[in-house]
Amino acid sequence: MAGGLSDVPLPKQIYSVIRERIISGAYPPGSRLRERELSQEFDVSRVPLREALPQLEWDGFIQILPRRGAVVTQLSLRDIEELFDVRLALEPYAARCAAENVARGASMEELLSTMARTEELIGNDEPLLIPAVNARFHMDVVELSGNKLLVSVMNSLMGRVHWLFRLTWHHNPAVSCAAHRELVEAIRSGNGRLAEASAFAHIEHGRKPTLERLAASLPATL
Repeated sequence: MAGGLSDVPLPKQIYSVIRERIISGAYPPGSRLRERELSQEFDVSRVPLREALPQLEWDGFIQILPRRGAVVTQLSLRDIEELFDVRLALEPYAARCAAENVARGASMEELLSTMARTEELIGNDEPLLIPAVNARFHMDVVELSGNKLLVSVMNSLMGRVHWLFRLTWHHNPAVSCAAHRELVEAIRSGNGRLAEASAFAHIEHGRKPTLERLAASLPATL
């Protein structure tokens, strides 16, 4: 695995490739990730592969099962509900901290850049880029909070958020973009409570249509 990632540790490179393939659907839920095939494809020994798999399991992308090995996680509607619940507990707080940080002089450059990129993608011919940029926007808000522990927790969670966005990207991206603009303005105002309320409303408003859209493809529980 060469290219421009030569300075990135091999297990992390493998993690990133497998994660992206799961999110994109190249490795669908329930499919097995066979070590021998992966090591041959990546042209690596099984050692870095075995270092990457536990992180993928920790981040919720795979399960390592007795006698079956690594299997891509099968999501359920209950999993999606729980993801929304956790996001509602963490992201509004992150938005409040971000606004308060901006009021103290923190730069919004990264967040504004991602917002601009989101607006560029609406209505163009690269809609599959929207989920990744959408996830980046939410992570930018978290990073702007300045809370290192929150950033660490959300870094682990954000992969599953990106996966969710990939499953539902075609559901009114313009509406999501408008909500992002509102959140950006709330953060820019420096009003922490306003930003907190904006983030909460944005996430909660997405719950029902997301569950309705996925009801035909995901089981209720596992």
